[in-house]
Amino acid sequence: MPKNRMEAFSDGVLAIIITIMVLELHMPDGATFDAIRSIIPTFIAYVLSYIYVGIYWNNHHHLVSTLSRVSGKILWFNLHWLFWMSLLPVATKWLGTYPFKTAPTFVYGFILFMCSISYYVITN
Repeated sequence: MPKNRMEAFSDGVLAIIITIMVLELHMPDGATFDAIRSIIPTFIAYVLSYIYVGIYWNNHHHLVSTLSRVSGKILWFNLHWLFWMSLLPVATKWLGTYPFKTAPTFVYGFILFMCSISYYVITN
């Protein structure tokens, strides 16, 4: 299979992930600077996740540029990675809503860990 199909699909999924995350950001409940405080944890979680997605997008672009074609094995490994990436919006929202709580922090970290493991599998 030509590599451009996998790259285009992956780019689309990552764009949707970022879109979902930004749509979870809500306006402060007021028109004062004090009102911004209520959304700071959600915004920080969004920025952190955006950076992670951006790093993966950049690395994926460079990885795909080294390929001439993709095999079925690479496609499945890529889908596995995209699965874990697709869970980031939910984990980001949960972490932003309940900062420093054990379960959301653990789940967020676990999803990031699985993203890294699944990406590592693609590269090897």
